Amino acid sequence: MILSELKQYLAEHRRVSLTDMVNRFDADPDALRGMLAVLERKGRVRKLDAQVCGGCSKCDPATVELYEIVDS
Repeated sequence: MILSELKQYLAEHRRVSLTDMVNRFDADPDALRGMLAVLERKGRVRKLDAQVCGGCSKCDPATVELYEIVDS
């Protein structure tokens, strides 16, 4: 997997959890965090507070990592 694939996946889904990306790319969470950090530094994505999930409230917010594509 390369950064452009990760960026494309985020662009298609807008807001994605780290768990979803781990499952989609069959990748190590720390490897994905490293790639996401590169995209964050470039201003392409941002890490969101788990409180903005707006989901079902069944997940522990401390374990949820959400990332969102940044519109240019």
